[in-house]
Amino acid sequence: MPSKASLTFDHAIQDAVDLVNHFDRLNTLPPPPENEVLKRASLVMALAALETYFEDRLVEAVDVLIGKGESDLARFMQNSLTNDLKSFHTPSTDRVRPMFQKYLGLDITEGWHWNQTEVAAARSELNALAKKRGDIAHRSGRPAGGSPAKHAVSRDDLRRHIHFIRQLVAATDAVLDRQL
Repeated sequence: MPSKASLTFDHAIQDAVDLVNHFDRLNTLPPPPENEVLKRASLVMALAALETYFEDRLVEAVDVLIGKGESDLARFMQNSLTNDLKSFHTPSTDRVRPMFQKYLGLDITEGWHWNQTEVAAARSELNALAKKRGDIAHRSGRPAGGSPAKHAVSRDDLRRHIHFIRQLVAATDAVLDRQL
């Protein structure tokens, strides 16, 4: 059964998909350069959905472990997690792994494998996406000047990135379902 976090993710990732679909509908030959912003925004939205998923899923898992009890330990854990999540931000491997290790004693990234994707490749891909998202969010990724330049996100890459993010969520849910 999917986690609540996974269901919320499914709803949120649709924004990224909708932006790609808008790009496709607006794309004519030659494509207007201002349409490229839709692809960049789609990647930012996809990573925001993933970030929220990791946060929500960790809270869910901690709640399962400690319950909604009123003990001092439960309150301490919940307050500590709430405080740590305030600075979580971009979901790279180096941010996700320590949070899950700290609160669950589990290297969640060890479960990031599916089909032809191995753990190291999944970690690397997530880090590359997090870097790309940061570059786009903070430096625009818009080609400078009047000369043609490679765009920060191609349409095919974007669809592949969204698929990867969905697989990452499914793999994370599967690991936590087995462990909890």
